[in-house]
Amino acid sequence: MSLSVKILGCGSALPTTVRNASAQILKHNQKLFLIDCGEYTQVLMRKYGIRFSALKHIFISHLHGDHFYGIFGLLSSLSLMGNTGELHIHCPEKLKYILESENSPLDTTVLGYQLCFDALKPSEVNLAYEDQKIEVYSVPLKHRIQTWGFIFKEKPAELKNIRKECIEKYSLSISEIVRIKEGCDLRLEDGTIIENSELTLEMPPTKSYAYISDTMPSQSVCKAVEGVDVLYHEATYEAALAERASQTFHSTSLQAAEIAKNANVGKLVLGHFSSRYTDTQILENEAKTIFPNTICAYDGLEFEI
Repeated sequence: MSLSVKILGCGSALPTTVRNASAQILKHNQKLFLIDCGEYTQVLMRKYGIRFSALKHIFISHLHGDHFYGIFGLLSSLSLMGNTGELHIHCPEKLKYILESENSPLDTTVLGYQLCFDALKPSEVNLAYEDQKIEVYSVPLKHRIQTWGFIFKEKPAELKNIRKECIEKYSLSISEIVRIKEGCDLRLEDGTIIENSELTLEMPPTKSYAYISDTMPSQSVCKAVEGVDVLYHEATYEAALAERASQTFHSTSLQAAEIAKNANVGKLVLGHFSSRYTDTQILENEAKTIFPNTICAYDGLEFEI
């Protein structure tokens, strides 16, 4: 199965000419998930050829403007495009009232499609969404206001793939093929047992991705992201500005690397950079001293997990 991430914006509160506010598209097979929706998100979706009609789930981490101001324009454009069906927004409960208030710039009663609000739970790691192929967990973060991260985990395949040559070799019936796919061994007419592992292909490993933005370093987060394939973690500041990071409830590049190392993740992607950095190489270099498999995000970056 395919799991990939497209970075639309990896800046912090002040966008720059080269870095937009937070937004990402996670693609699992043909299903799209939007993670945060900073200003300009819909324009970036157009720029990178992302199909608006495929978007059915939006995850908003918290209600600071650089993470959700773009949702007003996006929801309006979906209406103008004739979007139908349901659009689920997994978000802080207050966002529902912001979007539906009489002072909102968006009239949600005439969109032409149904908005479904799924409020994030404020304590512990919780299952926020699941379907047959993937689970999404919300993770409370340590920021100035209630904030969540998100962990996307593939589910193991329910049925095994049978080796094609075995079907002919053992003249397998439909019922035998079904049982083998479910994990059963094969018993031949002479009583010989053919183990399931000889009849099926090895199950592909499941993939996982964690989005952790706007937080101070947190042991609970470290535990939650244990072993994920790719961790996106905010690194708003370099290590020399650790005091500033603490005052604003953010993390440094070194702190993000410590989380990645202690959580034994596969790869670290740094993001949510302060506008003071036109070049993020210093942040990447710092993090690599602790966790070598680190890269800095940039707008337009796409990677397969």
